[in-house]
Amino acid sequence: MIRSSVLPALLVLSVAPAALAQPPGEPAPAAPAEETPAKPAEEAAPKPEEAAQSAPADEKSGPPAPPPSPLEISVVGTRVQQTSGSAHVVTPKQLQRFKHDDPHKVFLSVPGVYIRGEDGFGLRPNIGIRGALSDRSKKITLMEDGVLFGPAPYSAPAAYYFPLIGRMDSVRVVKGPSAVSFGPHTIGGAIDLITAAIPSERRGMIDLSTGQFMHRKLHFRQALADDNYGVLVEVAHLGTDGFKELDGGGNTGFSRTELMLKGRYVFDPTAKVVNELEIKAGYGGEDSNETYLGLTDEDFRENPYRRYGASRLDHMEWNRTQLQLTHRARFGRKLDITTTLYRHDLHRIWRKVNGFRGAAISSVLANPEDPRAAVFYGVLTGQIAPSTPEETLLIGPNDRKFVSQGLQSTISYRPRTGPVRHRIEYGVRIHYDSIRRLHTQDGFLVEGNELVPEERFTQTTADNDASTWALSMHASDAATWGPLTVTVGARMESIRSEMDDRFEGTQTITVQQVIVPGAGVFVALPRDLGLFAGVHQGFSPVPPGQTVPVRPEKSVNYEAGMRWSPRRFRAEIIGFYNDYKNLTNICTFSTGCVEENLDQQSDGGAARVLGVEAYAESELKVRENLAIPGRFSYTFTDARFSTDFQSADPIFGNVRAGDELPYVPRHQLSASVGVEMPRWGANLSGTYVSAMRESAGQGEPAPGTATDAYFLLDASVNVRVLRWLSVYGLGRNLLDDAYIASRRPYGARPGAPRWLMIGAKADF
Repeated sequence: MIRSSVLPALLVLSVAPAALAQPPGEPAPAAPAEETPAKPAEEAAPKPEEAAQSAPADEKSGPPAPPPSPLEISVVGTRVQQTSGSAHVVTPKQLQRFKHDDPHKVFLSVPGVYIRGEDGFGLRPNIGIRGALSDRSKKITLMEDGVLFGPAPYSAPAAYYFPLIGRMDSVRVVKGPSAVSFGPHTIGGAIDLITAAIPSERRGMIDLSTGQFMHRKLHFRQALADDNYGVLVEVAHLGTDGFKELDGGGNTGFSRTELMLKGRYVFDPTAKVVNELEIKAGYGGEDSNETYLGLTDEDFRENPYRRYGASRLDHMEWNRTQLQLTHRARFGRKLDITTTLYRHDLHRIWRKVNGFRGAAISSVLANPEDPRAAVFYGVLTGQIAPSTPEETLLIGPNDRKFVSQGLQSTISYRPRTGPVRHRIEYGVRIHYDSIRRLHTQDGFLVEGNELVPEERFTQTTADNDASTWALSMHASDAATWGPLTVTVGARMESIRSEMDDRFEGTQTITVQQVIVPGAGVFVALPRDLGLFAGVHQGFSPVPPGQTVPVRPEKSVNYEAGMRWSPRRFRAEIIGFYNDYKNLTNICTFSTGCVEENLDQQSDGGAARVLGVEAYAESELKVRENLAIPGRFSYTFTDARFSTDFQSADPIFGNVRAGDELPYVPRHQLSASVGVEMPRWGANLSGTYVSAMRESAGQGEPAPGTATDAYFLLDASVNVRVLRWLSVYGLGRNLLDDAYIASRRPYGARPGAPRWLMIGAKADF
């Protein structure tokens, strides 16, 4: 529990470097990163050489300063050129160039971010940052408009829900010391998805596309606004019949729909204190024929897009509602207070193949030549009729209900003490989330491509409730004196979790409290060069319901680099080192865990992750009306355990010191280049990811224990037919590279094949 005597000190000590400000030239976001109000472009700090000659904008009267170039974004009130940590923004223009519907494709363009493919669509992304395990993105902080969007970020951090990336206006990734502002997970970093802001005028658009595999997409947005009020309505629908070929025929695709309504009211835009209220309501739903069942390596080589008929009944359905109320108060140009009240509800039912009564499917698919496994493989593929109860296939729904709600507030203050300019932030969040699990399964007999009910009793495998109350506070000060910017602070998390397991007849309570510090420094050099370095503590809490004593995940993370940022160009190179005191993983079905280990944490002890990130981005104007945009990112990572241990989590297994971490690629590269004119544009993108281990190990991976290295080539072309109408064409995986994207949880699973689409977008 929290001691009252500790709270006042924590209010002063806790930190959070703030959110990234919206790139100018694009609509400003409704809310930035967690607990942090947006910074208008005119409030971003001037370059160091400018600061030495004049007072900052927030102390001047008169009109705001002109907006910076599209590549100038800000962190903790300082432009990215001056920030002491790593920060990247995928801008609206960059998102529109390729119109990716798979969020994995978007994050692969950001250095230091790794993904593990699963279904080829990115329905439930697996994202890791700087060595943090990628399974269900549970080791990073995920936000939409600054609010945690995971179904239950503390009680069940596995992100089985992810918003449609196609309706986002921009994407922000924060790493390094700045990550301590975004809790509860500060190990790798934070991701904030920014939805469309309410514009200051009447504006709308509709985007329609179709393509192979019965791809269909609709994106509609309409806004009405004046100086006092604004309303925005958005509808996004995405669907396909799927690219996998189910034995015996059938749909292997999905259908998703998301609705959003925003309303804004400004009481008096000319008042000394400007008060604004904004309400955001949303609904989302998915109906997908998705499975965890993959293939043997031999079947994958014959047809990588085959799907066994045993997965015919696999089906996911979920519905989600969200409601947020935000109040913003602006006291002149030095002080802002932003407060948000939020609630999200998610109900999902996933009916899927869980295994045989007498064998694990992962073992069967990994060794189909083994005499015993061969029988189960024959039953699984419909070649052999089941003859014993052990050969019965167990299929059942995992029924889960989630609640996530809370109240968060941030104060941003920009004073000056002598020659030193400060960007100070204080924030607090009170959060509650819960999960209700009811897992059942029934037996089915595989007869050819049909599944026949065994007609025995329904087995209940899990029946529990978990909930968490969490109080988090943060504070930070980014102080600039001439060419020097120093950012310091810390974050506090106080967490009380409870698990009521009706299936086992047990109750457990977990209490955690931690202060997470961080600091960084930036030194501006002549000719737009800068040096920066930082250190922060990584933390990831223990989830509720642990049956054995475990420790939180903790690390000390270091980074240092150089940045060059002349106008319309940004390049940087960063070295990072994460020293894990205790690397952990939480067992999930997606990693192949059995029911009795579900949501149990495994401690991996000491580990170290080191690497180098290189990044360059430009909007080169060759001449008037001709631009050549380019983007390049490369990440080298070496991630290894430092201790020996044994784990029931199959993604770890029996580990020896020196073993490489699973699903962390050694090399990852992404590059894009384009030609853009007022009437047309074309862009080409290439992505390379080296092979990844599917469990810890050393040396050359044994056959069947790693993913494939792959190279994906994507392209887009658009033509403006009328002032308000554009048509476009998209090509994914143009070289039609068939590769194993994952082996979790059951067998080899492919990435998406070549995929061609055409569409039209109207602006009005």
